[in-house]
Amino acid sequence: MTSRQVRPGTVGLGPVRSRGPGLGVRLLLAQSLVLVAGAATCWVVAVFAGPPLFREHLHRAGVPASSDEQFHAEQAYRSATAISLAVALGVASLAALVVTWYFSRRLERSVTEVSSAATAVADGRYDIRVTPPHLGDDFDALAEAFNRMAAGLESVETTRRQLLADLAHEIRTPVSVLEAYMEALEDGVETLDADTITMLRDQTRRLVRFSDDVRSLSHAEESRTSIEPTWVDPAALISTTLTAAADRYAAKQVTLTSHVPAHLPGLWADPERLGQVLGNLLDNALRHTPRGGRVEVTAEQRHELLVIEVTDTGDGIAAEHLPHLFERFYRVDAARDREHGGAGIGLAIAKALVEAHGGHITARSDGPGTGSTFTITFPPDRR
Repeated sequence: MTSRQVRPGTVGLGPVRSRGPGLGVRLLLAQSLVLVAGAATCWVVAVFAGPPLFREHLHRAGVPASSDEQFHAEQAYRSATAISLAVALGVASLAALVVTWYFSRRLERSVTEVSSAATAVADGRYDIRVTPPHLGDDFDALAEAFNRMAAGLESVETTRRQLLADLAHEIRTPVSVLEAYMEALEDGVETLDADTITMLRDQTRRLVRFSDDVRSLSHAEESRTSIEPTWVDPAALISTTLTAAADRYAAKQVTLTSHVPAHLPGLWADPERLGQVLGNLLDNALRHTPRGGRVEVTAEQRHELLVIEVTDTGDGIAAEHLPHLFERFYRVDAARDREHGGAGIGLAIAKALVEAHGGHITARSDGPGTGSTFTITFPPDRR
């Protein structure tokens, strides 16, 4: 999707019933009330407060009361006051009208743009963006917040479509194989011998495994409410996970070692969830490490953070793939991973579980054939 800017009138709002004066009229009415209040105050002062004070000063200056000098001076005062107020109010009214018209037009244009964009988002057009109105930090922050919301919705929609496409793609292959063999059995082209039964079972296991992976990912992404933390000894957790993976590594003749110093600080976490994270990383390392390779798990404390690393001497990862490794269903080599049974979910599950513990997971590699290292960091005490 390409982002598009919204201008007033570019997105139809449909028939809208009038709901009273617009923003510009309201601002003009507000300015008019201020001017009326100012004019009334000036009139009251000029009529009731000004003449007595002016007359008193005339008397102090030696002008006789009820004299022609007093009469003409008061007339001059009233005329000057009336002309001054008239000119001042006229200029103020004109300035208020111009300023109100200018800002109301900008405000109305900005509000219309946001309203049109919101309608477009409601209709599913998540690539809509609004331009900052430059009417102050508040309005610019509103535009920025709207654009972040639209970008987030666009990302969610893109992920949803990709997820559905990936699900359909993953399910299509085993289902197509099962359907083809069932038709062949019905037509008598194939016989239900041991090889056929093995193949059918492999495809059904693949579907079951894929279903389990998707369910695990769903649980992992909701794990903030399902985590049951307790004090965990990192050394014991790593030892248990390595013991569980030892047979698989021995079968492939890949060396599995660990380097965990004594007296590491305890970790307030869910041991089952973290064991799942390490298990996924070890499975991923085993899948991409050839026979005779090595995988090492290390743990240490760095600047108050607990750091666990899983390093392998396997295939390595090209730089362009590193930012996408933890995305759902992403594979560096789709054909190779599918052959080895990977659905591209294990690392996404690991990321969701690590972040649920307040941690962070990254991957690094110098390129194909150089191996890779996955690093998990989290604070030891998050109670």
